Amino acid sequence: MLVRALTPEDAWSFQSLRLSALTLSPASFASTYEDEKNRSLDDVAARIAHTGNQAVFGAFAEDRLAGIVGVRRDPFPQQRHKAYVWGMYVAPGHRGMGVSRMLLENAIGFAKNMPDVTQVHLAVAAANDVAIRLYRSFGFEEIDREASSIFADDAPDDDLNMCLYLTHSR
Repeated sequence: MLVRALTPEDAWSFQSLRLSALTLSPASFASTYEDEKNRSLDDVAARIAHTGNQAVFGAFAEDRLAGIVGVRRDPFPQQRHKAYVWGMYVAPGHRGMGVSRMLLENAIGFAKNMPDVTQVHLAVAAANDVAIRLYRSFGFEEIDREASSIFADDAPDDDLNMCLYLTHSR
């Protein structure tokens, strides 16, 4: 399994896997299939472009994209010490093989290399015990529970907001 930062040339593969994620796991994402199905490849390429403040990582199994995760710095000047992990997804046929761990290692590593970032945040469906265990194994702590954060299939789902503190000063 190869994990690397995606480039604009990966836009079609990213969009294909992202749409699959939104179809198979709608309660795990704030966006919907309907929101994203008509995005142009140029829009997708811009979204995944690697900059000093953001990256999207992909896990490839034999040249096929099997997992994705994004990380980006908060754009507001007074919150530039925060980075956010978003869009974690691994295709069903590749789960249970450590792909999420490899993706998260890369996302956290990228965040650690951003100047002045001291916190990495994420939101996870409160019912997703497997993901929560993964995040806790990296040192993420639950900072709050957001009731009815997501409405998927007309049903409310809670999110846990979690934070990994990169420094001990809080």
